[in-house]
Amino acid sequence: MANITFEGVTKQYPDGYEAVKDMNLEIQDGEFVILVGPSGCGKSTALRMVAGLEDITDGDLRIGEEVVNEKPPKDRDIAMVFQNYALYPHMSVRDNMGFSLKLHGVDKEEINRRVEDAAKVLDLTEHLDRKPANLSGGQRQRVAMGRAIVREPAAFLMDEPLSNLDAKLRVQMRTEVSRIQQRLGTTTIYVTHDQTEAMTLGDRVAVMRAGVLQQVGTPMELYSRPKNLFVAGFIGSPAMNFMPATVEGDTVKLPMVSVRLPQELRERVGQVDGKRLIAGIRPQAFEDASLVTGDARGQGEAFRTTIDVVESMGSEVYVHFTIDSGERIDSDELRELAEDAGAGEVPGAGGDEQIVARLSPESDVRQGQEAELFIDTSHIQLFDPDGGASLTA
Repeated sequence: MANITFEGVTKQYPDGYEAVKDMNLEIQDGEFVILVGPSGCGKSTALRMVAGLEDITDGDLRIGEEVVNEKPPKDRDIAMVFQNYALYPHMSVRDNMGFSLKLHGVDKEEINRRVEDAAKVLDLTEHLDRKPANLSGGQRQRVAMGRAIVREPAAFLMDEPLSNLDAKLRVQMRTEVSRIQQRLGTTTIYVTHDQTEAMTLGDRVAVMRAGVLQQVGTPMELYSRPKNLFVAGFIGSPAMNFMPATVEGDTVKLPMVSVRLPQELRERVGQVDGKRLIAGIRPQAFEDASLVTGDARGQGEAFRTTIDVVESMGSEVYVHFTIDSGERIDSDELRELAEDAGAGEVPGAGGDEQIVARLSPESDVRQGQEAELFIDTSHIQLFDPDGGASLTA
């Protein structure tokens, strides 16, 4: 096992396009780090540079203490798990898992030992003599992981390994991947477009945008203290709500209500009186006002709105309502987030804006009716439209 370090790593193609720009990231020995971001952000390119499948234009990439820029893939002591299973259809599970060891001249008894040990970890023992065609998608993905495990590499590289599985199986396999990585303790870099995978799997998550590393931290750090508008909008499901805002003294004026900022937030925001900002509010900052009592009432403000849609999820209720977000806010970050989500409208860009609130299952709000909702002002985040930097992180 080994740590992996990016030191100013850049990947520029012959046409001048920079897929990865001055990337600095240190992954500790045994750590599970997720690279996440929209399509084309450079996360897979970064992974392929670690694997040796992409040349490095500038900077140094270290595995352990050794710079591996010029080292061929076969000499880097890494194992890669791809999006497609890449299994040999004519070989049994046992032969697929042990094939790379056979190519490296490992003794047959040692191959069998490693394959059977990996099969126990992956719950594949009873399938060792079957062909890939006779396995389910989840079982095939476990075989692909087993092929990597038997090599006992310094690091695992996983490029969206669960993207071909159905939703239920992906949830199951996320648990399996996490369990296996914790048991083996092998340094792992995992690339995904799915922020739910990123939040549930990694020790740390690295968010990328247009080749640039935006923020690195634990899942809760990214969720609670995003450094910029892009990270705030990309992390979280349902996504953060965005709307125009103006700060006047200790009050922030939102489209549906004016609320007093807690002193701690007011000090972080600084002197921005009268400036147009972007407010970010996560769905769980809202609640049915009838369920908010006692001291909690002093932590926010209530407002009335007409409920457009109610989605009951059993343990929680999602309600959608519309606000008039007023004048247009121009933000490259919001535009990119909308494009990545396949949305036609840019959040907070002006006109009617859809807001999502997560309420307690005890709420009795009804679709098409007016309701009183409560907003916890301690969870409001404010961003500068010019560059998207967080003013409250």
